Amino acid sequence: LGVALISVFALPASAQEELKVGVVSLQAIVERAPQTKEVMDALREEFAPRERDIVAKQKEIEDLQAKVQKDLAVMGETERRNAEKKLRDLNREFERLRTEYQEDSNLRQNEEFGVLQRAILKEVQDYAQAQSFDLIVGDGVLYVSGRVSITEDVLNAVVANYEASE
Repeated sequence: LGVALISVFALPASAQEELKVGVVSLQAIVERAPQTKEVMDALREEFAPRERDIVAKQKEIEDLQAKVQKDLAVMGETERRNAEKKLRDLNREFERLRTEYQEDSNLRQNEEFGVLQRAILKEVQDYAQAQSFDLIVGDGVLYVSGRVSITEDVLNAVVANYEASE
């Protein structure tokens, strides 16, 4: 990228005037694109049953803890040990469920956002070609004037294409 920018500024003045450069913030587009909300909603729906299972397991643990705490004074030694073992087993199962849920959720989120980012990158490339840009610079730019920022234009194209596909 640095070499590309240096070579742009090393061009003769006549060539620089003809060069069409744009800057786009992919992060801003991903954050504001309607596809992002759609992906997040689908993931929430996909993982809702497992989340309900985790909440139910947590409630089961809390209920058993409350019961053991209440009955502790009247419990025999064997009954107390059995209750403690059951609590340990439930806590292990809860932690396993929670860890698997988190790992699976993160994996699916990364997969879906990878697909989304590739689609948005394709939209940026299509927009740049349709508008005859010579160079599009992405994130990591320290300053962008409104004259070369095409983020809003690309976002509008992303939204329009999304609405057209609905």
